[in-house]
Amino acid sequence: MELIQYWASWLSNALGLPSGLAGLIVILAAILLVDGLQRLLMRHLGRVAGATRNPWDDAVHGSAVRPLSYLIWFIGLTYVAQWLAAAGNTGLAGIPIVELRQIGIVLALAWFLWRLVRRVESNVVQMNQERANSAGATTMHALSRVVRIIIASGVTLVVLDSLGVEIGGLLAAGGIGGLALGFAAKDLLANLFGGLSIFMNRPFSVGDWIKSPDRELEGVVERIGWRQTTIRRFDRRPIYVPNSIFNNVIVENPSRMTHRRIHEVIGIRYDDADKMPAIVDDVKAMLSAHDGVDQNQTLLVYFNAFNRSSLDFFIYCYTKTTDWAHYHEVKQDVLMTINHIVAAHGAEFAFPTSTVKVADSASPIDPHAAGAAADGDRA
Repeated sequence: MELIQYWASWLSNALGLPSGLAGLIVILAAILLVDGLQRLLMRHLGRVAGATRNPWDDAVHGSAVRPLSYLIWFIGLTYVAQWLAAAGNTGLAGIPIVELRQIGIVLALAWFLWRLVRRVESNVVQMNQERANSAGATTMHALSRVVRIIIASGVTLVVLDSLGVEIGGLLAAGGIGGLALGFAAKDLLANLFGGLSIFMNRPFSVGDWIKSPDRELEGVVERIGWRQTTIRRFDRRPIYVPNSIFNNVIVENPSRMTHRRIHEVIGIRYDDADKMPAIVDDVKAMLSAHDGVDQNQTLLVYFNAFNRSSLDFFIYCYTKTTDWAHYHEVKQDVLMTINHIVAAHGAEFAFPTSTVKVADSASPIDPHAAGAAADGDRA
């Protein structure tokens, strides 16, 4: 204030203005000067940040521009009010100008941090999308929400303290109220902690296909909220699942599989038993050379059972792709090639059959003897 009074006195003497008006002119000129200088500085820093490949300096710069300008004008206007109050303006006498200035500084800092969290979240989500990492994007959404809640809570406490509210008593009352609220809303809290567990442990992310053998639950995750998770079933109907459910059920996440398995049992006729070794060898050679089959995974082809109507061999291998449609294309090609291999060896696939054994004609059955034996049995 002494600096303002000095320049106001000089301006009043130089131009013959009233001291109150001269002080207002000095303060407003100082606000415009400082705001103009910070705009020039921030514009230069913006060009420097834009020339780098680092996205974080852009986030800091973009988050600071508007809060910094607001802070300069707010502090300047509080000095205007303080000058008018000192000049005898009775309408401003009861206003806690210094406390309001402190609150404005806290709000400007909170605004900057809020914008910074949003920009960092956006940058991280974009980077994870480019890397096809939906789990990282989901975690970043959760962390940004937690940080924003902390910022809002901290600002509220600081503002209340600046206004003279007793924070200790408020926190004590809040603790008792929170305990009562916890008993009354235990299901809501269970869902909140369930959502936090999902965000931290990441058993699934948005876009994942999940299913639970414990519940009739299967579909694609559309949204993970604090209270519930939205899952879109394959018939396109949505399911809204409370997050607490996932603390008590087994969740399978097929979206994170590394390979898809082909496991088929194939039967040929008993009449083609002598052809089984060659068929098995050719099928194994075909799978070992197939482009869609991962040769670094388990690959088995063996004759393994005398079934009631067939001799069975099995194939066991993994495809390179996990895409559902492409997997079926590979599997179809494998099965059709097996069909050609079996046919090339002159064998046939088995199907359920029954064999009737007829007695040899060299020892026919005498119908009269059979009838006599039957009469003797009845007697």
